[in-house]
Amino acid sequence: MEKIDLSRELKYLYSASARDIKLVEVPLLEFLMIDGYGDPNSTPSFQEDINSLYSLSYTIKFTFKKMAIGKDFKVMPLEGLWWMDDLHHKNDWKWTLMMLQPKFVTESHLDNAKERVRRKKNLLSLDHVRLEKLDEGKAVQILHVGPYSQEGQAIEQLHEYMANCGYSSNGKHHEIYLSDPKRVSPERWKTILRQPVR
Repeated sequence: MEKIDLSRELKYLYSASARDIKLVEVPLLEFLMIDGYGDPNSTPSFQEDINSLYSLSYTIKFTFKKMAIGKDFKVMPLEGLWWMDDLHHKNDWKWTLMMLQPKFVTESHLDNAKERVRRKKNLLSLDHVRLEKLDEGKAVQILHVGPYSQEGQAIEQLHEYMANCGYSSNGKHHEIYLSDPKRVSPERWKTILRQPVR
């Protein structure tokens, strides 16, 4: 059975150096997405949104695996787009949480997965998950190792690099969470920090 691993196919987007900033060209990609706002540490819907994305992604994966065509794919890591009106007030933070999907996943697959998950779990945010394309284009990225609360220095490096190269921001701050916080201690968490540029 064919198993698709998008993290290998798109290795240049899902691996990064903690020392060197890399300029990448991000193609048009399709994600399961859900929007929210507030302090992620104290907003109950944040964890539910994550649970909805994982539940739907795994349900879609196993549906394809059982089909006659026998396709299988690796569930990709959680990602997030972040923006805010005031950097210092976490209650004003806005986010779009996302999980990359193979090109063959359609709206009907998502609708079917929602029905299946709904029978097993009471996740109110299921209905807010959508399938949407994202076209970031040119971007800079770096790997941050450590707790999310200590990303500041790496983010400053990105923006300093952008200024030195004559780039400006062209989209929302993007994070890719490579580590499972339930299995890895915070000092070893790996997060790719990406900023689309022009």
